[in-house]
Amino acid sequence: MHKVASADGTQIAFERTGSGPPLVLVHGGAAGDHTRWELAGVRAAFAERFTVYAMDRRGRGESGDAAEYEMERESEDVAAVVDAVGDPVTLLGHSSGALFSLEAALRTDNLHRLILYEPVFRIGDYEPYDAELMAEMETLLGDGKNEQALVLFLRDAVHLTSDEIDVLRSAPSWQGRVEAAHTVPREEIAGGEYEFVAARFADMTTPTLLLAGTESPPPFIEATEAVHETLPNSRMVMFDGHGHVAMLTATDRFIEEVLRFAREAN
Repeated sequence: MHKVASADGTQIAFERTGSGPPLVLVHGGAAGDHTRWELAGVRAAFAERFTVYAMDRRGRGESGDAAEYEMERESEDVAAVVDAVGDPVTLLGHSSGALFSLEAALRTDNLHRLILYEPVFRIGDYEPYDAELMAEMETLLGDGKNEQALVLFLRDAVHLTSDEIDVLRSAPSWQGRVEAAHTVPREEIAGGEYEFVAARFADMTTPTLLLAGTESPPPFIEATEAVHETLPNSRMVMFDGHGHVAMLTATDRFIEEVLRFAREAN
């Protein structure tokens, strides 16, 4: 693993594989780390055509952490990895990782293209986190029941099916997720306070691909559409019949869409 210092000095780890134009991968929440891209062979497929930089977000994997959690630091972490690459990169983020990637795009000039899969934030009457659910998670975590807390979150907040959860559970990275389950409540609560201000992104001309699944919770789709409508140089692709993790349930199509967009000339 390589490491780079973020703006607050926290060491952020990333693993480099493959060869070709740079592609930076930012995993989502649910206590994941960079290995979540190994599921269904996604990272290996990308590494055949790109130099892939898969990062561990702070508090996960081999990245460091800070005593206090601030959402802004996550975007600075992504920007630090992007800037460390050198050549302009294609940046791909999923879920909360997509939101941090969107924010990172305002903090770096080293982007070639941006791909965001369902950046989740408060929109309309939707609140990204349920206070009662977070309290229940905190109780389970306090009792050392990390796996139960994680499954509860995946089922009731991310709305994954039992089969989708079983796919994650069968992966070698599952134990790492369980160990990092304490990062979920802090991230969810901070994300619930995030306000998407369209005017901040109105001049962001980086070519951007927005991805969403038709079976995802409506607020996830609405948030993605809001970003698409705001950015002056974006397009949106829907995965029909799939939800928040089409990289697992429609892997070939997901890879195809990412590769097609990433290889286009500006």
